[in-house]
Amino acid sequence: MEIKVYNSLTNSIEPFKTIKPNELSMYVCGPTVYNDIHIGNARPVVFFDTVARFFKTLGYNVKYVSNFTDIDDKIIKKAKEEGLTEKELAEKYIERYLKVCKDFNCEEVYNHPRVTEWIKEITQFIEDLVKHNYAYQVGDNVYFRVHSSDKYGILSNQKLDDLEVGSRIDVETDKEDPRDFVLWKLTSDEGIKWDTPFGKGRPGWHTECCVMIDKIFGGQIDIHGGGNDLKFPHHENEIAQVYALHNHYIANYWIHNGRIDFNNEKMSKSLGNTVGAQKLLDEYNHNACRLMLIQSNYRQNINFTYELMTPAVNDWEKMERTYISLYRNLELSNSIKECGYVEKYREEFLSEMGNDFNTPNAITVLYQVLKDINVILRQKEKDIDLLNKYLKTLDEMFYVLGLVPKFNKLNAEEKELVQKWQKARNDRDFALADELRKTITEKGIVL
Repeated sequence: MEIKVYNSLTNSIEPFKTIKPNELSMYVCGPTVYNDIHIGNARPVVFFDTVARFFKTLGYNVKYVSNFTDIDDKIIKKAKEEGLTEKELAEKYIERYLKVCKDFNCEEVYNHPRVTEWIKEITQFIEDLVKHNYAYQVGDNVYFRVHSSDKYGILSNQKLDDLEVGSRIDVETDKEDPRDFVLWKLTSDEGIKWDTPFGKGRPGWHTECCVMIDKIFGGQIDIHGGGNDLKFPHHENEIAQVYALHNHYIANYWIHNGRIDFNNEKMSKSLGNTVGAQKLLDEYNHNACRLMLIQSNYRQNINFTYELMTPAVNDWEKMERTYISLYRNLELSNSIKECGYVEKYREEFLSEMGNDFNTPNAITVLYQVLKDINVILRQKEKDIDLLNKYLKTLDEMFYVLGLVPKFNKLNAEEKELVQKWQKARNDRDFALADELRKTITEKGIVL
């Protein structure tokens, strides 16, 4: 099937083709682990998990990597506040981050590299940049020479001379140019540091991902992703370094998701208006939380309010109820069997996902499938083969979207109990039906 994606590098929809047939290499910038993530941070986690699931469904071997920045000035400061070492603090928030991923039904990624495990390779990369005159050392700090790159600004569509020095660019007086960015920095604080040819310090943020991508994947990759806020300067600076040494843009396709606002204001930790991802997951059904994030086009910003959760919860309850009804009907009649798909809907769904990961339209196809299932389930004479095809089709759609119905499959005793309840209902013996339903509920069986 044809796949098209919006490439941030070219600002256009392009046909998608992987470097290696039926293999997908994808890297998504992960968190700096000094606190819990908010739902804005969680959006790329959920979206790129959906992308990976889609390609797996098409039969691709997916190599999906997302890093942990486990050394940073913020980590050092927070560790001191909490009376922990940087490693202990990082482990604490990595564990909490992974729980959020699990609660959002995200699959495990191929690799979660940590910056502290790649210092030797980062050091060598910086030495190579200095050797080829793309970087320079002043004291114990090393900077990338931005004017050495004629590609600088290609991702963010900014001209170097038009860049405003200030809020998004660190300003140090020892730079050749205020726009140059740090690759290695001297540190005199109590935090962890490494001895290198440049001095004792820590790597700059923008270099870390470049090195891990190159070493883990062995060169250029298919997709580099992250939130739109990373486009400049982080991703722009990544490209500048890799193009300087390797003459490519790291990835053939750069994909960025929109941000999440809160009550029409940009959600950020500095403004103190964040909604914790785990807090949301603790308060609402996990599937409803995921559904809320994927119901909008990934490139659009979401203005979050808690009112958004009401329709998400209601929609998921309807989806799950229909799925369980379908499964129970087939299960109780011992009619679950291997079969094909409802090809029309499968093709429509995958086509929408292949059209720049259009989850809103894909969900619309899913709703039509659920509507059809409910119509069939109300019929006295049910087409068992067709119901099995709908079950398989629905299973695949739920898998791609990362939605997981929660219910137990019945053992022989439970199946007999539910069948007695159904018979009581059909015989209009409502007293017995109510009694049996109470027993069924006590056993935790979802009907």
